[in-house]
Amino acid sequence: MGRFIPIVFGLFALATAAHAQDVEPKVLQFSGVVVTGDSLNPVQFATVYRERDQRGTITDSYGFFSIPAYAGDTIRFSCIGYMGGRYIIPDSLDNDRYNIVQVMGRDTVLLNTTFIYPWPTKERFKEEFLALDMPDSKEDLARRNLEAAMMYDRMVEMGMDGTENYRYAMQQEARRVSYVGMYPTISLLNPIAWAQFIQAWKTGAFKKQ
Repeated sequence: MGRFIPIVFGLFALATAAHAQDVEPKVLQFSGVVVTGDSLNPVQFATVYRERDQRGTITDSYGFFSIPAYAGDTIRFSCIGYMGGRYIIPDSLDNDRYNIVQVMGRDTVLLNTTFIYPWPTKERFKEEFLALDMPDSKEDLARRNLEAAMMYDRMVEMGMDGTENYRYAMQQEARRVSYVGMYPTISLLNPIAWAQFIQAWKTGAFKKQ
């Protein structure tokens, strides 16, 4: 009889433990809002996950989240630029929903000064710099437009106005009158004659038909 009592108590303890193992933890819907600690603004796209299986969700644009969890689960919160947080769901809840407001503090990280160079070496920079096709500046364009040859080409291409045409016609008439009865001289130094000659040469007036 003395041996029977301990055996009975041992069997009862094993049965109680087996029954406790068969009882599943209580499932509930764990929801809440993640906000900043300084201004209570919502923390968008923060990671919220269960520590036991590393599964969870992220907050929306309002900082809201909702995941299923067990009573007693440890929930982790993380987001870039903020210090991580942890919350343990109470295991003595009566209902199947639980809501919280999780506050996260900002995590400021000071980085060393970084210099970013577009070329790895000075020799490569020299090659790329010499190969640059730099556009002409306004000063270069103005200097080129004021060159003598450029000015002359513009003068040849530009036609005469009414005053110049009248003056030229009067000069031609005076020259014609002055050479009445004789052959006129050749105007080698007349710039207008040269301009007309060059223009006729460019347009192909001297080509054989």
